[in-house]
Amino acid sequence: MVAFATLAFAGEGETVKAYSALAVGIVLGLAALGGAIGMGNTASSAISGTARNPGLGGKLVTTMFIALAMIEAQVIYALVISLILLYKNPFLG
Repeated sequence: MVAFATLAFAGEGETVKAYSALAVGIVLGLAALGGAIGMGNTASSAISGTARNPGLGGKLVTTMFIALAMIEAQVIYALVISLILLYKNPFLG
């Protein structure tokens, strides 16, 4: 797959750009997948905790939203790194 991507995107000296575009796709895909799994587990645990003890529902929801924000921050960091690789690539010199 990497070889085909190199041939598809590469012209004269553009292999770094081709590999960067491929890396961006992989990084964003993995970040989104990891974030979705983490958010699903967080919501599942909060719902389970609320079902066991409804009196703590408010505190659990607050804690869940803080955890979701921290998980989403990691996905946004991956997006920022990906945009840097696409538009201001440090490997191009």
